[in-house]
Amino acid sequence: MIYLSDILTHEYELENFEGLLEVVRQKAREGEIHLDVDIKPPFGDVPRDWQNIIEMAFTFPNR
Repeated sequence: MIYLSDILTHEYELENFEGLLEVVRQKAREGEIHLDVDIKPPFGDVPRDWQNIIEMAFTFPNR
């Protein structure tokens, strides 16, 4: 299991929500099977339905 807070802590180069989505997709492609969305991303461009978008990016990383 990977936590969203771990991604945000370890991926220092992230500057926006779209960059976070790409890292989430990459983690899924690398074999992670569970993602815990435990924290709201600190970016100014985070959409209202951010949790669903992150979960969809993780579940369907090749879309």
